Amino acid sequence: QVQLVESGGGLVQAGGPLKLSCGASGSIGGILAMGWYRQAPGKQRELVAVISSGGRTNYADSVKGRFTISRENAKNTVYLQMNSLKPEDTAVYYCNIKDSQGSYWGRGTQVTVSS
Repeated sequence: QVQLVESGGGLVQAGGPLKLSCGASGSIGGILAMGWYRQAPGKQRELVAVISSGGRTNYADSVKGRFTISRENAKNTVYLQMNSLKPEDTAVYYCNIKDSQGSYWGRGTQVTVSS
């Protein structure tokens, strides 16, 4: 069993920053990738950012230049630094980890950006 716990969500004014964290524990195999997804009301879950085991990153076009994903391998932790937040970034943000045994999701953390 693998458990993911997200933290760092909340309410922020447009233009402000937030930093999300996600720690993984349990029977984790070799981690292949760690990422963040989000789901806004009435919309499908979408990729925000992903970082591979080698450190290669990929971002959704809508967040490029504003969000930065990073990881701390020794702690099995992934971060998402979000700057210049916009109301359209409002969503539940989910952490995802893919290891040699499967894909795992956190419960999500709410991010609300007020205009």
